[in-house]
Amino acid sequence: MKILFLHGWGSVPGGVKPTYLVNYGHRVINPKLDDNDFQLAVSTAQQQYELQQPDVVVGSSRGGAVALNINSGDTPLVLLCPAWKRWGNISKTKSKTIILHSRQDDIIPFENSEELISNSDLPEDALIEVGSDHRLADENSLAVMLWACEILGSGRALPWLEDRDSNELREASSRSTSSEAEAVYICDSCGEEIVIPLDLSEGSSQTYVEDCPVCCNPNVIHVGFDESGNARVWSEPEQDHD
Repeated sequence: MKILFLHGWGSVPGGVKPTYLVNYGHRVINPKLDDNDFQLAVSTAQQQYELQQPDVVVGSSRGGAVALNINSGDTPLVLLCPAWKRWGNISKTKSKTIILHSRQDDIIPFENSEELISNSDLPEDALIEVGSDHRLADENSLAVMLWACEILGSGRALPWLEDRDSNELREASSRSTSSEAEAVYICDSCGEEIVIPLDLSEGSSQTYVEDCPVCCNPNVIHVGFDESGNARVWSEPEQDHD
């Protein structure tokens, strides 16, 4: 898959996130974007988009604002803590978009992505809460970024974009994944494999807190389903911010 990765302010090509995508076999175009001139950054990204015709565009922080401001046609977007309120004049995104954001982001508020989702008439499932800071450079965040690129780049329809009402979606979900289906995550505290039940009728993107049955430490569990009902499950330790 060919991915156009647009880095954030103060970042450089070849960072952790584009390197992660390369390590999983994807071709990543990662141009240097001007930090001081936003329009020049947009122009550079536009030129690379037209030259490379990527399957997916990924924009991180300021790069997310750049991604929103280029003409990328029907190409899907993966936006990582997008700084759309700080740069550019675009306040909504296309239907083929997945946004990743940490609620603990102290640079770009999580609420900004919630507002972008609302402006774009996208469901809450299109915004995935992950990570514990703005960088989204931890293993779980990187894995979710990879998943988002691969599901969008494959051309498969996202569950929330299917032409069906909510009742039909719930019925299809029940057929593809029953309440007896299970998955496994690794507890970050004790390293044990923990089996959990799956139920797609609860939504294609789920996040909840569960205490490890072995060591009793809380984990934030994330479950994402693709169009066929296949699940991707990952966890991170619950952060104590009191």
